[in-house]
Amino acid sequence: MLQTPIWITNFKNEEAAIGSRALELAKIHEKVAKETGAQIGVAVSPVDLYRISQEVSIPVFAQHVDAIDYGKHSGFILPQAVKKAGAVGTLLNHSEHRTDPEILKNTVSCAQKASLIRIVCAENPEEVEQYAEFDPDMLAFEPPELIGSTTASVATDNPKSIAESVKVSRGIPVLVGAGINSKEDVRVSLDLGAQGFLVATAIVKAPDPEQALRDFVSAF
Repeated sequence: MLQTPIWITNFKNEEAAIGSRALELAKIHEKVAKETGAQIGVAVSPVDLYRISQEVSIPVFAQHVDAIDYGKHSGFILPQAVKKAGAVGTLLNHSEHRTDPEILKNTVSCAQKASLIRIVCAENPEEVEQYAEFDPDMLAFEPPELIGSTTASVATDNPKSIAESVKVSRGIPVLVGAGINSKEDVRVSLDLGAQGFLVATAIVKAPDPEQALRDFVSAF
């Protein structure tokens, strides 16, 4: 298991985080991790996963895998394939790629079979409690209405929901996302029991991603 607190930047499919630009951004994360000692990872497009995992030493995550095993399933993402491509783990059920709970449960199991660290995303404390029963390695609490916000965050708008998510997570580490915009958001979340962060906009769209990342992890 990875050490905590951990910072994971989700590259999504943003233009600034695809292809050669994805590699540049991943190397920035590697540089900051080495110089600060912070645990930092990246979640990248499946088409960039192999290249990035070969060129950086930090943890690289897939953004999604499907509930399949070796065989047919053309067009689906095989957990074993992303493992062999160099991923240490995968996001599951992100708000932009929601999965039916029963399928999600099977996907968590398939990802475990492939020896992937499984981070299951949840939109509220009730889902955190529900998905904790699937026994993932981490839970990422991200209220969808705050994802991508540059003016509000769950840490400032609804900190009680972070504490509640931690309370019902059955001891599974909780990551916080959705509008994390400042060091204070990081400090508040950690004080409430969070053990990491899953963030996209605040880094990927920052004028200076390296400085933004340094600012955030300095709160660790």
